[in-house]
Amino acid sequence: MNIGGKPLKQKMTLKQRKELEAKLSKAVRRNVKGLSTELQRILLDDMVTAFQNRINVLMTAQQKRSY
Repeated sequence: MNIGGKPLKQKMTLKQRKELEAKLSKAVRRNVKGLSTELQRILLDDMVTAFQNRINVLMTAQQKRSY
């Protein structure tokens, strides 16, 4: 798995998380502009957390498949 062109072998660093959040923010800005700033932050945090969780699940599945 790659994030930012670097293989993801462990949990995402805080820097990587902030970078992902910034990219997602840019991607969904137009769709969430009707929400308050606080709700936008909550939504972005939830999206990043969901992405991290999905990556962790896929990495675990891939490791199990490798054995």
